[in-house]
Amino acid sequence: MPRPTETPFPLPKSDARRIWLRAQRLDRTAPFGEGPEATRAAVEHLGYVQIDTINVIERSHHHILHSRIPGYRRADLHQAQTVDKTVFEYWTHALSYIPTADMRFYVGAMKRHWQRRSVWFTSVTPADLRKVLRRIRTQGALTIRDIDDDVLVEKDHAWASRKPSKRALQLAFYRGLLTVSERKGMLKTYELMTRHFGWDRLPKAATEREILNYLLDRALRSQGVVSLDSVCYLDPRRKPAMFRLIESRMRRKELVPVELAGAGKLQHWLRPETLDGRVDGAEDLVHILSPFDPLINQRKRLHLLFDYEHRFEAYVPKEKRLFGYFALPVLVGDDIVALLDLKADREQQKLLLQRWTWLGKSSRRSHKKRIEDALHRFERFQLAL
Repeated sequence: MPRPTETPFPLPKSDARRIWLRAQRLDRTAPFGEGPEATRAAVEHLGYVQIDTINVIERSHHHILHSRIPGYRRADLHQAQTVDKTVFEYWTHALSYIPTADMRFYVGAMKRHWQRRSVWFTSVTPADLRKVLRRIRTQGALTIRDIDDDVLVEKDHAWASRKPSKRALQLAFYRGLLTVSERKGMLKTYELMTRHFGWDRLPKAATEREILNYLLDRALRSQGVVSLDSVCYLDPRRKPAMFRLIESRMRRKELVPVELAGAGKLQHWLRPETLDGRVDGAEDLVHILSPFDPLINQRKRLHLLFDYEHRFEAYVPKEKRLFGYFALPVLVGDDIVALLDLKADREQQKLLLQRWTWLGKSSRRSHKKRIEDALHRFERFQLAL
């Protein structure tokens, strides 16, 4: 890809970190307010909130929202998904909660791109699909536990189910025929997409040009400073077209190229107004972050801007772990200063601190009390106290 002719503006990493934290709304107390409306607003601002099954502590989607909504309650997400229907579940780079307002940008994937995952669904026959759709259409929404007439089969994958109907439900979900109308823990209730939202049909699919603009605007809103890698995270096929879109916005003076120390040939851009207000009035807050938080999950970007390389050890053999099964980065102000390996003991109503690892050369004495206070708040959230 050719390098744009405009000379990049030198941007210190410290400024880039603050811009990213501002975009992630991690530099303000309760930036979205409180209650169910805050949950909707947070998902709409971030663009997606990743879902994950690991529950050694509270699952990632609740954790991510709590990091930005101090008074967050799990019922708020249920309200948004099941009652208000302002968020829905679908695949971004991973299974995520997405604003319902953005549905049309995923309809094309529902109609076409699900075939990329067809290896998971080769065992699903047209009859299997018709069976589950007919049952939901006539009897109403259901969970996999409601299906008790399957002939059980051997698993072909550790995460698979012995019920063939589960694959059929998942296929119908990826095709946009079904949606998850309610989630209790990891138990999903499937409903007809159109019936859940009260639509006659799905929204008209966005064009590829509209999707590119959507992805770029989402990244600028939630990242502040962007690169091709960060805009097209795990979506490399879109990079050439995205680069052309960025160039066109630069020509219209809507984007400014910036040069980050240590980034090498990796180009970055931001909006001119972001550059003008990049260092104003951040609060020096403490956040115990999920490994799936949008600040953490793009590992190369995190390493570049924070000089911290996160190591996810849940799938690492115990004897080879350095930081713990589910180590959580601790953000103090604009620096990641420690890792905490935590586990919720739900029977004893305790949050267990299994390992505390300090990072870098930060002042441990000045941070320790504040992190301990954050841990007490985090425990109350974990155990719903």
